[in-house]
Amino acid sequence: MSEILSATSRHATQVRRKVFMTGLLGALAGLLFGLDIGVISGALPFIAREFDVPDQVQEWIVSSMMFGAAFGALAAGWLSYRLGRKYSLLLGALLFVVGSLLCALAWGPVPLILARVLLGLAVGIASFTAPLYLSEIAPGKVRGSMISLYQLMITLGILLAFLSNTFFSYSGAWRWMLGIIAIPAVILFFGVLLLPRSPRWLMLRGREAHARRVLQQLRVNETEVEHELDEIRQQLAQKQQGWGLFFANRHVRRAVYLGMLLQIMQQLTGMNVVMYYAPRIFDLAGFNDPVAQMWGTVIVGLTNVLATFIAIALVDRWGRKPVLYVGFLTMGLGIGVLGLLMHIGIDSQAQQMAAVAMLLIFITGFAMSAGPLVWVLCSEIQPLRGRDFGIAVSTFTNWIANMVVGATFLTMLNVLGSAHTFWFYAGCNLLFILLTLLLVPETRGVSLERIERNLFSGKSLRSLGD
Repeated sequence: MSEILSATSRHATQVRRKVFMTGLLGALAGLLFGLDIGVISGALPFIAREFDVPDQVQEWIVSSMMFGAAFGALAAGWLSYRLGRKYSLLLGALLFVVGSLLCALAWGPVPLILARVLLGLAVGIASFTAPLYLSEIAPGKVRGSMISLYQLMITLGILLAFLSNTFFSYSGAWRWMLGIIAIPAVILFFGVLLLPRSPRWLMLRGREAHARRVLQQLRVNETEVEHELDEIRQQLAQKQQGWGLFFANRHVRRAVYLGMLLQIMQQLTGMNVVMYYAPRIFDLAGFNDPVAQMWGTVIVGLTNVLATFIAIALVDRWGRKPVLYVGFLTMGLGIGVLGLLMHIGIDSQAQQMAAVAMLLIFITGFAMSAGPLVWVLCSEIQPLRGRDFGIAVSTFTNWIANMVVGATFLTMLNVLGSAHTFWFYAGCNLLFILLTLLLVPETRGVSLERIERNLFSGKSLRSLGD
C-alpha cells in the first residue's frame, strides 16, 4: 500500500512540475510583450536625435506597434482556430525575431515605423494566444495563478527593457536596445516547440485520442481527464459561435461591450503614457540628465513589478471592485498631484522628489488594480460559447485605445501643457470609479457558469456576480 501511495505521490509531483514548466514556457510570450512595450521609451530620445524627427513622428514611431498589435490580435483569432494555439505562438515568436532585427537595422523613421508594425503583429498574436493557451492547458484550480504568471512576466519584461535601455544609454546604442529582444524571441520559439497542443483545439479538430494523451500528461488522474473531456464535448456541442452569436444574442453583445469598455478604461488611466514616454516625463519633472532619466525608468519598472504582487494578494481576498476603487482613486490622486506640481513649477530638489513619488504612487495604483484585473474580468464575463470572440474583440479594443493614447500624448503636451494633460488623465480615473460602481460586476468566488446564467437571464451587468 505504501508503495502505491508513494508512486501516486511521485506521479502527482511530476504532473505539477510539467504543468508549471508548460505554463512558464507559454508565459514567455508575456515577457516579450513587456520587453516590446518598455524598450521604446529608452530608445526614442536617441532615435529622435539621430533622425531629427519632430514630436508627431515620434508619436507615430511609438503608436505604430499598437496599430500592428490591434490587427495581430484580430488575426490571432483566425490563426489559433486554423493553426492551433501552439503554432500561432510559434508564428508570433518568429515575427518577434524578424521585427526586432528590422527595427535595429532601420535606416530612417519610415522603415522603423514599418518594422514596428510587424513587431506589433507579433505582440497582438502573443497577447491573444498566450493567455488563451494557458487557460486551456492549466488545471482549473491553478488557472488563475497561471494567468497571473503571464501578467507578472509582462511587468518583468518591461523592467528588463528599462534595465537594458539604461545599460545601452551610456553609449546611445538605440539599435542594440531594439535588436537585443531577438534573443529571448529565439528562446521562446524553441521553447514553444516543446509545448503540447491545446486539448480543446485537438477536440475541435476531432482528434480526441491525441487530446486525451495531452490531458493524461497534465492531469493527476483519469477522473480529471474524463471530466475535462466531457466539458469540452459540451462546449463544442454549441454550434453558434463568433459574429453569429454576437448578432443573435443581445446578452452576448452586452458582455462584449462591457469588455470593450473595460479595456478603454485601462488605457485611459494613462499608464502606457508613462511606459512609452517615461524619460520625457522625468525631463518635465526636472531631471535633465539622460542617464538619470534612464535610471528613473528602471525605478518605474521595478515599482510596476512589485505592485503586481499586491493585486495577486488582494484580488481574491477583497474582490475585484474594491481593488479597482482603490486603484482608480490612487491613480487619480497620484497623477493629479503630479499635474499640480508641474503647474506650480518644479524648481527644487524636494519638488523633484515629490513629483517622482506621485508618479510611483500612480504606477502602484495601476499595477495593483486595472493592469491585471481588467484582463481577469474580460475573461470572466464572456459566456463560454463566445469566449474566444469576446476576448479577441476586447483585445483589439485595448490595442486601438493604446494606439490613440500613444499617438496623442506629445500633442496634448504641446497643446494643453503638461499640467492640463495630467489633469485630463486624473479626471478619467475619477470617472472610472463611477463607471465601476454602475457597470462592473463583483465576480469574486462566483463560478463562470453562474455569471453566464445571470447574463442570459437578463440581469444588469453590475449584478452578474449576484
